[in-house]
Amino acid sequence: MSKLTDVPKRILIGRALRSDRLGETLLPKRIALPVFASDPLSSVAYAPGEVLLVLSIAGVSAYHFSPWIALAVVVLMFTVVASYRQNVHAYPSGGGDYEVATTNLGAKAGLTVASALLVDYVMTVAVSISSGIENLGSAIPFVVEHKVLCAVVVIVLLTVMNLRGVRESGTLFAIPTYVFVAGVFIMIIWGAFRGLALGDTMRAPTADYHIKAEHQGLAGFALVFLLLRAFSSGCAALTGVEAISNGVPAFRKPKSKNAATTLAMMGLLAVTMFCGIIVLAMTTKVHMAENPAADLLHNGNPLGSGYVQNPVISQVAEAVFGKGSFLFVVLAAATALVLFLAANTAYNGFPLLGSILAQDRYLPRQLHTRGDRLAFSNGIVLLAGAATLLVVVYGADSTRLIQLYIVGVFVSFTLSQIGMVRHWNRHLAAERDQAKRRHMIRSRAINAFGAFLTGLVLVVVLLTKFTHGAWVALLGMCIFFATMTAIRKHYDRVSEEIAAPEGPSDDLVRPSRIHSVVLISKIHRPTLRALAYAKLMRSDTLEALTVNVDPAETKALRAEWERRGIDVPLKVLDSPYREVTRPVIEYVKNLRKESPRDAVSVIIPEYVVGHWYEHLLHNQSALRLKGRLLFTPGVMVTSVPYQLASSEAAKVRARRRQDWSAPGAVRRGPAQVRKESSKEPKEPKESPASKG
Repeated sequence: MSKLTDVPKRILIGRALRSDRLGETLLPKRIALPVFASDPLSSVAYAPGEVLLVLSIAGVSAYHFSPWIALAVVVLMFTVVASYRQNVHAYPSGGGDYEVATTNLGAKAGLTVASALLVDYVMTVAVSISSGIENLGSAIPFVVEHKVLCAVVVIVLLTVMNLRGVRESGTLFAIPTYVFVAGVFIMIIWGAFRGLALGDTMRAPTADYHIKAEHQGLAGFALVFLLLRAFSSGCAALTGVEAISNGVPAFRKPKSKNAATTLAMMGLLAVTMFCGIIVLAMTTKVHMAENPAADLLHNGNPLGSGYVQNPVISQVAEAVFGKGSFLFVVLAAATALVLFLAANTAYNGFPLLGSILAQDRYLPRQLHTRGDRLAFSNGIVLLAGAATLLVVVYGADSTRLIQLYIVGVFVSFTLSQIGMVRHWNRHLAAERDQAKRRHMIRSRAINAFGAFLTGLVLVVVLLTKFTHGAWVALLGMCIFFATMTAIRKHYDRVSEEIAAPEGPSDDLVRPSRIHSVVLISKIHRPTLRALAYAKLMRSDTLEALTVNVDPAETKALRAEWERRGIDVPLKVLDSPYREVTRPVIEYVKNLRKESPRDAVSVIIPEYVVGHWYEHLLHNQSALRLKGRLLFTPGVMVTSVPYQLASSEAAKVRARRRQDWSAPGAVRRGPAQVRKESSKEPKEPKESPASKG
């Protein structure tokens, strides 16, 4: 089986890496930026459109509020970036919001943050992939017709790329991210030059369309609610900001400084692109509607179901560069691709957070295990599975999925900043150095303002999005919270149960006697080897045990046993229903009942085979018996292997693989055995002088 799986595994994810090569996978800032910031950078492709879509409910007249909403998003972005720069310096271990909340607010607050982040990472993958598929589908009809299938295929491809390792996936994903950023900046600069210096009139393809407002002339509370809803939609530009604080361990040294610098670069780029696209959308008169077929009018007539509404960034690019131009095509392709790659932020944040939670015993320990390429493979696969399920359930519809978005991230933002305020309060109480105190007071003020602002946004998001689907995200957080709490209780209960006692223990008391039972079906080499091994154990009693399933075979076995003169008593168990497992289990349990202080050693001969299909043909009864006997106290199970000829093939394969790290080797730590040690020493060559 290993030969069949190893070859495709090596082709897909590459050769295994030793644990001591972990330092080679650390990221420089130029790679870390697209790896950890692809989500907030790519969100400018749809966040401006979400703002205009909400404002269109009140008609084109509400569009003049969009610059003010953009300004509010900018203030929020800078506040969050400044706050998280404090986080990465204070907590560089990679726990991010989870570690901050747990340390300063308690385990329940930390678990709430972790639940929110896990949900948000899953949502990031689902929303980014679905949005990218929809952008691509406007040019390729097949993608629209099979968008769920295409979305799942993209998730699989991203999963494979990330299983190859953080550095390799980051290098691969850096190119389209930088092309996208460069394309947007060229569009903003060229658009500003055409408008201000050349005086050109740039018009979007929807500039001549009118919007049929659902609620014309909103005022008072209704208008405020609409603006708050538009603001909460624009806050999608902030998703993924926290990933850098969770990924500090993946940076090169000095880790905290590099992470803080990357965070500042990400904030500056995202804010500039977001504001630039909003301004150009207003200048080129982009018009968007939640239901374009009915609400967009041309010469007073609805456009109809055949109309495809392009994203804001596409309409602005068409107005600035011209439809079909080289720069327009490059930006359109980079936008579609970077939306796919935006999911990479979650592929780096989710496994790291999962590893920390597993180390704290809130998630299965397998999530703390690094794979062959030194990535947290199990966390990557878990994320891919959850995102795939979400994409299938919601039909890869980004409009439906985005309503579930950003709730979790603002929960983590708020609790993290509250935790940082308590962090600074605790340190200020003990610090006497005035220079350090001034620095701490400034940091506390930044985090306090961040807590206030993100908390306010969280309330807005919950009020404006709860009935539109945010309740699903909250439900997911509750499920994660309950599951992780149950896992922690289980691990704590097991640890308490198996803890070594200080005084005398029943486990240290030597059994009065040991009864050894050798299970046999026929007399052959494996049976004779098992009997010989059992005799070496010098048990108090030794017997062979077989089950009478076929009377003729049992009679032949008895005769052969007597003919050979084997000096071990043969016990035959009747089985009228032709069962093997149950009679053996009952017999062993009866031995324990008769002598509770005695131990029973069950010895099972097993075949060692070399091909995967041979496992299906042998050892099935032994596996069932071992599985049942594990639950019987006082019973020890011993397997006596017998190597069949085919097992030599497995030995040869294992020998050939000694020149590279075997699958799982990195999980066992760096191997110290060199390849040369497995070879026979060569005879020294005879020198010419010794001849003759």
